[in-house]
Amino acid sequence: MAYIIGFILGIQYIKHLNLKNNLNLSNDLINDFFFFTIFGVIIGGRIGYIFLYNPSYYFYNPIEIIKVWKGGMAFHGGLIGVILSTFFFSLKNKISFFIFSDLVACAAPIGIFFGRIANFVNGELVGRVTEKKIGIIFNHIDNLPRHPSQIYEAILEGVIL
Repeated sequence: MAYIIGFILGIQYIKHLNLKNNLNLSNDLINDFFFFTIFGVIIGGRIGYIFLYNPSYYFYNPIEIIKVWKGGMAFHGGLIGVILSTFFFSLKNKISFFIFSDLVACAAPIGIFFGRIANFVNGELVGRVTEKKIGIIFNHIDNLPRHPSQIYEAILEGVIL
């Protein structure tokens, strides 16, 4: 759900920037770009997760690679996937890579915000143990209060950017 919300709001923001800055990109072209970036994020994020976190498991269980609903996406891979999909889309449409990469850079914090909120809800990417009152206990990890690092990142990487 976080990806869907982030993509929908991100593409709307790109359309807003297109009008505001007179980039003269058609809505159809922006929608096609949206389609390319979805595949870039999902395929890149999944491949990144497989290679960075548990390559031997996926080597011996290749059918698990396509089971994205079980989780397992890596930001690093998603970033590379978006860069590559933006590059190929730019080549295909003979439009400067930098126009689309600037648009992605403006819209990406929206997706990052919702992604980190989803990490918090799912109890993923938990922070360090703390004695401060802001600590959250993630029962599936342990019974120690931890910094809600996902919320920090949602605010710093999402809202502030």
